[in-house]
Amino acid sequence: METLLTTNIHFPNLGIGFENVPSGIEIFGFYIAFYGIIIGSGMLLGWLIAEWMAKKTGQDQELYLDFAIIAIIISVIGARIYYVIFALDEFKANPLSILNLRTGGLAIYGGIIGAILSAIIFTRIRKYPFWLLADTGCIGLVTGQMIGRWGNFFNREAFGKFTNGLFAMQLDLRDVAYEYRAPLHYLQSKYEGKPDALERILEIRDNTILVEGIEYIQVHPTFLYESVWNFCLLIFLILYTKHKKFDGEVMLLYLAGYGLGRVWIEGLRTDQLFLWGSPIAVSQLLSGLIVIASLTALIYKRRKLGNSKK
Repeated sequence: METLLTTNIHFPNLGIGFENVPSGIEIFGFYIAFYGIIIGSGMLLGWLIAEWMAKKTGQDQELYLDFAIIAIIISVIGARIYYVIFALDEFKANPLSILNLRTGGLAIYGGIIGAILSAIIFTRIRKYPFWLLADTGCIGLVTGQMIGRWGNFFNREAFGKFTNGLFAMQLDLRDVAYEYRAPLHYLQSKYEGKPDALERILEIRDNTILVEGIEYIQVHPTFLYESVWNFCLLIFLILYTKHKKFDGEVMLLYLAGYGLGRVWIEGLRTDQLFLWGSPIAVSQLLSGLIVIASLTALIYKRRKLGNSKK
């Protein structure tokens, strides 16, 4: 049986503090991590939002339940595979830990890739327009992302570099990843060839704060930034749906909007996944490419539609 870990999380410049925040709950002797509960809740709400949008746009709601069952399974598998591929060192000592999802380790881009592949296969089998389903499904997807990021809050992960800004978040040094208190030689070895990443870790370590005898790190709550960004993107996509000019436009706007936010947010994070043997943050690179590709497709399609009306 696992121990129910608790920690303190403060937002000092907002005057907000959470004491004894647990990492999960125990039900009938079984430990259930909040990370999994929140991810599951995000998936459920995402499906409900997609069904609601399907009803608003005159589509078959039951079709989206069938799709959600398939897409959720494949997306979770894709999110884990993506993470493992770019973080192999974490699993060398215990390969079976790849199967343990309760402590984190799901990369959203792997989930997005899984969702898109699911949609391609599903629409071909069901003879349904792919881009129409994509427009509706991406609204459910961004809803799940918005909720799911709060799993990182309970796992004390996916945060950014040191800050003393308005939204600065303080985390108990004992309850975050080992590298924030590890020997310097360990960090130099782990981040060899990645000077920017090493500098961010060291800056956090050099700016710890002592509160009532407990040492805290103080960082950007990047999970919060992404959740708020996704909420704004969700509202925009819902409002824009009735104004779209072609099927697929909402999906392209989602990809461009999410990618744009991720380029910025990924640049703040300290737990980036890197391309093998390089200092390039893979999700930041992928985000930039997605923004360029999506905007190019949007402009091309818009111009094509404009020319056809002349």
